[in-house]
Amino acid sequence: MDIFNALTLIGGLCLFLFGMSVMGDALERRAGGSLKKILARLTKSKITGFLTGLVVTSVIQSSSATTVMVVGFVNSGMMTLRQSIGVIMGANIGTTVTAWILSLGGISSDNIFMQLLKPSSFTPVLALIGTGLLMFGKSSKKKDTGTILLGFATLMFGMDTMSSAVSGLADVPAFRNLFVMFKNPILGMLVGAVLTAIIQSSSASVGILQALSATGQVSYGAAIPIIMGQNIGTCITAILSSFGTNKNAKRAAVVHLSFNIIGTIIWLSVFSIVSVTIKPAILDAPATHLGIAVAHSSFNIACTILLFPISFILEKIAIRVVPDGNKKVVVAELDERLLATPPVALEHCESVVREMAELSVASMKKSFCMLKKYDAAVAEEIRKSEEKVDHYEDILGSYLVKLSGYQINDSDSAEISKLLKVIGDYERISDHSINILESAEEMRDKEIKPTEKAQKELDNLCCAVSEILDISYDAFARNDTDEAKGVEPLEEVVDELREKIRNGHIERLKNGECSIEMGFVWADLLTNLERTADHCSNIAICVIDASEHNMNVHQSLRDMKKGNAFFDEKYAGFAEKYLGKQ
Repeated sequence: MDIFNALTLIGGLCLFLFGMSVMGDALERRAGGSLKKILARLTKSKITGFLTGLVVTSVIQSSSATTVMVVGFVNSGMMTLRQSIGVIMGANIGTTVTAWILSLGGISSDNIFMQLLKPSSFTPVLALIGTGLLMFGKSSKKKDTGTILLGFATLMFGMDTMSSAVSGLADVPAFRNLFVMFKNPILGMLVGAVLTAIIQSSSASVGILQALSATGQVSYGAAIPIIMGQNIGTCITAILSSFGTNKNAKRAAVVHLSFNIIGTIIWLSVFSIVSVTIKPAILDAPATHLGIAVAHSSFNIACTILLFPISFILEKIAIRVVPDGNKKVVVAELDERLLATPPVALEHCESVVREMAELSVASMKKSFCMLKKYDAAVAEEIRKSEEKVDHYEDILGSYLVKLSGYQINDSDSAEISKLLKVIGDYERISDHSINILESAEEMRDKEIKPTEKAQKELDNLCCAVSEILDISYDAFARNDTDEAKGVEPLEEVVDELREKIRNGHIERLKNGECSIEMGFVWADLLTNLERTADHCSNIAICVIDASEHNMNVHQSLRDMKKGNAFFDEKYAGFAEKYLGKQ
């Protein structure tokens, strides 16, 4: 092997790693919607978590990416430590799919149908299709599909290049002696662990091992310990991602590490005993692409069978390694580690925005109660909620802007735009709840209160605003466009109701039934209630526009009102319910 073969090997390795990275990233984006549905079922049971880890890793072709996501989920409170264990075990088996795909490169047969299964036969076609989709595809889904095909073609080309470059090593005694040395199980395991830790991908290191097997000098006795070590090396990614996280997230990384170390120690011990006592002939046989894939899958399945029934021990080990301290654990609302998987990060953002919306709606309803009976404890709750809502708006705004900078599909882009608008409206609703609280406190301090008729009018308006808060929240939380279309008719009724109440108040002022001081408070109350309804209308229109990928609020309003039988019917019902009481 001369310097030119070495350069070819390096080039092939770079192409292989680049293709695997590009394909994995595109698979994550393309499977975004599926990931959301799969991850929504995480909480059911340990078995479900295991299957989730297996499926997700099989889809995105990276156990490292899955475990990094798990660390992020645990850190953000989306998943408990116990739930993460099953997912991690499933990920270890899911990652073996890559080795089976790469094993196609080892097919050797004169049969034309078998020849067609070789990557060198079909990857040029995949590359051509991928290039066409990437260059001429209009939608992000088509472009992602093209990137997946190009990434796969690139990694398979890199695999063939590596195999060709190392073929000359078959006659080099030093290379043969190197793999004879790796028959020492501990040394082989350490080599596998270090190589995988460096490139941070067990799938890639297995692929490299498969490429080296083309020389015929890699025996099963040398390959199996290396494969075992690769499982330990892949833990480095999760460990690095756990820096700066809470205790449970660190424990999830420890679970991943301890699962692979315990499994490797036990099965490496069994392997060593068998190789010394029984000395199976297969251990001296040259490893093949397919044989390495079988060994990789068998080892990971064996580890799971061994440790799955006693997974609670892994949890205890993690708690012992990362013990609870006296300091209270603060759960991060948003974790930047999830940005590596935009669909999952967006799903978590939606969850946090819903929590923010619930706080805003609850605060507003509490402020209505304060207009009748002031309660200092409730007032403190409203103020604390407002601070939390402000905090949510700050972190969500920054996080969503960062998320929009990643490669995302059109649907997720529309969802980000919707959330960025919605968080502003819910923050303003929370501000209006504080304004209403302050009006209640002013009425209490100055010992003024509305007339009996005015109080009835205010109660009626508060009921209408309470209903529009509920409808708009339900429309947003369920992404229900039909529900959202019922908000604007009620908003018009609120506007008319506010105008009627204002006119009635002016008449009372003229008749001396109401004080000037009460008049100022009254004007503030009506303004805050009416603007709350306006923000509810904005939220509903955002839901409608996002579903249609059209963020033109004014056009949506015109379309909603112009000769719309649904709008007219809803408006008539709300008008009878609220305006009929005046």
